[in-house]
Amino acid sequence: MNQNIINARVTFRNSPIHILEQFTIKDMKNAYEQFKKDSGLDECVIIQTCNRIELFGKSKTYDSNKIKKTWAAITGLEEEAFNDNIEFVENHDALHHLLKLTSGLDSMVLGEEQILGQIKNSITSARKVKASGQHLNTLFDKAIRIGTRIRNSSGIGAGGISVGSMAVKLAEENIDELKTKKVLLIGTGEVSTLVAKSLQRRGYVFNVTSRTIGRSEAFCETMGGNPIKFEDVLSGFDNYDVIFVATTAPYFLVTNEKITEAMKNKSKGMMILDLSNPRTVDEKVATIGGVKLMNLDQIAEMVEKNMNARLNKVKTVENIISEEVSVLETSMKRLDAEPLVTDVFKNIENLREKELQKALQMLNEKDEKKIKIIEELTKAVVESIVSTPMNNIRKASEQGNPDVVELASKLFDYKKQNQVVD
Repeated sequence: MNQNIINARVTFRNSPIHILEQFTIKDMKNAYEQFKKDSGLDECVIIQTCNRIELFGKSKTYDSNKIKKTWAAITGLEEEAFNDNIEFVENHDALHHLLKLTSGLDSMVLGEEQILGQIKNSITSARKVKASGQHLNTLFDKAIRIGTRIRNSSGIGAGGISVGSMAVKLAEENIDELKTKKVLLIGTGEVSTLVAKSLQRRGYVFNVTSRTIGRSEAFCETMGGNPIKFEDVLSGFDNYDVIFVATTAPYFLVTNEKITEAMKNKSKGMMILDLSNPRTVDEKVATIGGVKLMNLDQIAEMVEKNMNARLNKVKTVENIISEEVSVLETSMKRLDAEPLVTDVFKNIENLREKELQKALQMLNEKDEKKIKIIEELTKAVVESIVSTPMNNIRKASEQGNPDVVELASKLFDYKKQNQVVD
């Protein structure tokens, strides 16, 4: 490709969540402005979720150090922080990675659908602020269509159970008439999102708490649930029958002492599901009468069994992606020639119309039928002369021969600075 497609990413695969959060971009509009201004990228799209922050960019030449420096300036991090966490790929590998994202192969939960919606939102946002252009708009539109087609044909997302939905399923199996019980969700991160989605989908009422009431309120606005003050929860565990805990606290948030005290005020049992890594529920809680405790390892084991059916489909999806990425790469290479081809056709069409009008004036022709015949003749002549060289330029671009495109630009006196991109 004459133009390079670059992907720079920090994801859950290389960095734990508490490190990942440091790379989060808070002011997206400012970030787009800075990347376009300082990183050397002509176009860019940012994908940001709880599990990843990724930058896709387009540029004829690029400098990875400039991208890291710009990202560091946006987040307030030291450049050294990127050395162990950021991953760079380009062109074929970048396109391949995007297709893995849209098809669900690179998600924490294999085949999950949330990432596809997040990618759609990302390209929409980039378009709005004009951070993306012809190359990335085309790339993302095609990748979303391909990813959707792969999901539908392979069934990679069918019958999927995440850690969150498995935890809710276990609560249903262990607690009679769960809809009549008091349910609490502690945490507002990725796993909490999965739990909340599952609770909401099943029609359960639940409370949500986090370190700050503001964070809980923001979470509940999008995920459902009722925000509760953290302090009220710590002194009121006895109010709940089921507690989902999904935080990154570096200590036991739910202690043996607090649950022992809470159970004194309860006539019925309690189920606690610790989805945190590391664990934030004291294991001693499991020895308290009337309390059933399940941790992330136990739940993840059940999820893994469920995932085996999906894993059998991974090879099929990977083979489809390998075929599709070649087609996508060809489409992207062809874009290098399109501005030139469009410009040539536009100039020739203007010239054809101008000469046609001169000829009609000289002939003093007024007959509409004859004028139409003459016009169609001029169009056919122009088309027959221009189509073959233009298609050859496109093919040269597709086959990775930028020298041919460059030579054609000189022959047709094409000025790139006059190019208008959607």
